[in-house]
Amino acid sequence: MKPITPEESKLGFVGIGYMGRPIARRLLEFGFKLTAYDRDHSKAQELLRYGSSVAKSISELAASCDVILSCLPSDEAVLDIYRGPDGAFAHTSPGSVIVDMSTVYPETSRELSKLGSERGIEVLDVTISGSVPAAEQGSLTLFGGGDQRCFDAAESIFRAIARKYFYLGPIGSGATMKLVVNTLLGTGMQAIAEAVALGEKAGLDRHRLLDVLSETAVVAPAHLGKLQRAMNGDYSPQFPLRLMNKDFGLIFYLAAAVGARMPATEAAFEVNARQSEQGQEQDFSAVILQMEKQAHLEMEKSS
Repeated sequence: MKPITPEESKLGFVGIGYMGRPIARRLLEFGFKLTAYDRDHSKAQELLRYGSSVAKSISELAASCDVILSCLPSDEAVLDIYRGPDGAFAHTSPGSVIVDMSTVYPETSRELSKLGSERGIEVLDVTISGSVPAAEQGSLTLFGGGDQRCFDAAESIFRAIARKYFYLGPIGSGATMKLVVNTLLGTGMQAIAEAVALGEKAGLDRHRLLDVLSETAVVAPAHLGKLQRAMNGDYSPQFPLRLMNKDFGLIFYLAAAVGARMPATEAAFEVNARQSEQGQEQDFSAVILQMEKQAHLEMEKSS
């Protein structure tokens, strides 16, 4: 398959959100010709100053690009963008490539691939591990599924946005790997939240506790920045609670399908959901606040 290059390929990017915006910017900085689309047109227009074009519709974007990348918040949003008479598949030329970077259920990726193959379009599911700062720095980790020759042909895209990228296997493999990784991400954050609440309740200074914990080997790099921001009470969303909540749902759906037990993940989801019910747009690390609140309530009961 012919390599995708900045000189010869025209990229379309759908979904200029938390992760889509910095990823699209990186691709523009690496010289790719890129057309952006978002249902909120103002988000796409933010990329004009970096050299992007802006499409008024999915059909306009699909007709003018030979590679389409999408980074969308849900399975429904992905299917809505690609299916139907106004969707991308109806207006994309045979031989084009779709790279869906959304966190979706693996079956959704397989459905996209099936629809694409009917029109001679290759589909890759290439999911993202990393937060907004990693996207800005081009240090994401990517998990890919689909045809390996197509994955290899897209390497110039991956090099622009990621430090590491892995081919996992057939279509849906990238989505599956992302759910495996986010299982650890979500349960790990809950474990940290419990440890922080324990230390505070036992009398440790909160700032010093977080500072020392961040220097230990037991905190994963993905959680390290969360501790540093928690010191300053900063829970502004890099990976929003609502998206972690959505991913927990996908994880449980997959676990039920394959017969895997997830007791720790169920506990983490319960706390995540409780904090999500507060209605604020917060980072998923705000489960620390939820555990601190519960510890404080227990202290009041016992006093």
